[in-house]
Amino acid sequence: MDYAKQTLADALAAEYVAGTLRGPARRRFEALLPGHPMLRAAVRDWQDRLMPLTTAVEPVAPPQAVWAGVEQRLWPAAAKPLAQPWWQRLGVWRALSGTALAAVVGLAVLVSAPPPAQPPVVVVLQSTGTDPAMAGSLVASFSGDGRAVVARPITPVALTADRVLELWWAPEKGKPTSLGLIKADGVTVLSRGQLPGGLKGSAIDHMAVSVEPPGGSPTGQPTGPVVFYGKLQL
Repeated sequence: MDYAKQTLADALAAEYVAGTLRGPARRRFEALLPGHPMLRAAVRDWQDRLMPLTTAVEPVAPPQAVWAGVEQRLWPAAAKPLAQPWWQRLGVWRALSGTALAAVVGLAVLVSAPPPAQPPVVVVLQSTGTDPAMAGSLVASFSGDGRAVVARPITPVALTADRVLELWWAPEKGKPTSLGLIKADGVTVLSRGQLPGGLKGSAIDHMAVSVEPPGGSPTGQPTGPVVFYGKLQL
């Protein structure tokens, strides 16, 4: 591959920063970074583009045990000693008579406790044509549970006054479903509840953006040209 080509460097950097470049391909890309200034510049550019999208994701405080583990590894002399493993404590064995009650209580806690927060999923949609007005990329960021979507064109899209952009998702085989209208020149926070089952249960294969009349598609399906397209990888 000719990594000096701007389009290739930009596409690889987008997948790398979004986290969709995985396995051997990701390790090979990381090995190439020190010797390719264009790749490093593309990565920095995509990091600057995508970081504002993280403002739509609610922060989650890590458990105290995680911080204790980090301190133990970084500053073992100053860190508080970690709790002794349960199997090395005599008191645990003396308390086994209450196992049945503890199991019932523990199960109740697990059922009532909320699941851990899932990281957001970022989809990079690339331009499908050669029209300069529709060049560049568009980024859609899902919250981990799939209930919130933020979309943003990386470069403003030039549209006439009688046209709007509409975002769609679709399974590998089947009709697309609209996620709503998006801005051509800024960030759009789409309505919640579009994917009540979350991303993993939605069967989403790809996303696309079409050009539609004001108010969106009158048929419930894309009617104008599809100007951006991107695959979803979980």
